[in-house]
Amino acid sequence: MQPQVQRPSQIPVLQPPPQGFTYPERQTLIYSVDWRVFTAGTAVFHLERQGDVQKITASGDSVGAVTMLFPVVDSFQAGFNTKTGCSTGFSKQLLEGRRRVSSDLTFDYAAGKQHQVERNLVKGTQKEQTASIPACVTDSLSAIFYAASQPMIVGQSFKFPLADSMRTVTVTMKVEAREEIKTPAGTFQTIRVQPTADEGVVKNRGNIWIWYTDDARHMPVQMRARLFWGTITAHLQSYDAK
Repeated sequence: MQPQVQRPSQIPVLQPPPQGFTYPERQTLIYSVDWRVFTAGTAVFHLERQGDVQKITASGDSVGAVTMLFPVVDSFQAGFNTKTGCSTGFSKQLLEGRRRVSSDLTFDYAAGKQHQVERNLVKGTQKEQTASIPACVTDSLSAIFYAASQPMIVGQSFKFPLADSMRTVTVTMKVEAREEIKTPAGTFQTIRVQPTADEGVVKNRGNIWIWYTDDARHMPVQMRARLFWGTITAHLQSYDAK
């Protein structure tokens, strides 16, 4: 049987942020992360605009009893062009239980290639992979904030290409409903959006929802992943322009 070939026509074109949409020059978002009825950790996103590039750093740390059972200290770095939406790269460092992994993903749009270097810090091994990409993609961290630039009309959807596990997958953002959401940072009028994909990290994380503020910012104030072993919800704890 011949392997399935991913045809360019199957992948949507990443639409640039509309003229007039402004990303924050600097912003820090802090979330409390709950698993079932327990506070399982904290997540921090820091955004900083450098010229035409929106830099994003994120971290996730377990807290309390969860740390005793399965310690997690993860960090991520990404960026994207604020005019085109194209990702400039994605890196991660994962410390989860006994697992110690770091990887760096870079994009060469002129050559139509993505290149990933993954290191197993426990075994001391390294693996490199190269795969094709379309003219412009986003990554799994930048996508949260790139999506904020797109029109969110209840009952409609928008799609974009996501570089994921050395493939390019189509993510569909279903704009489901308006909801009032109460978080430790305050009460917000929001738009609930559900990302879906036929494969990759979005599909593998079960059902996912993101609640964006129902205003020009589209700031993510709540995120939820419903997995087979339980539901994880990140509630906005605080935000500031620092």
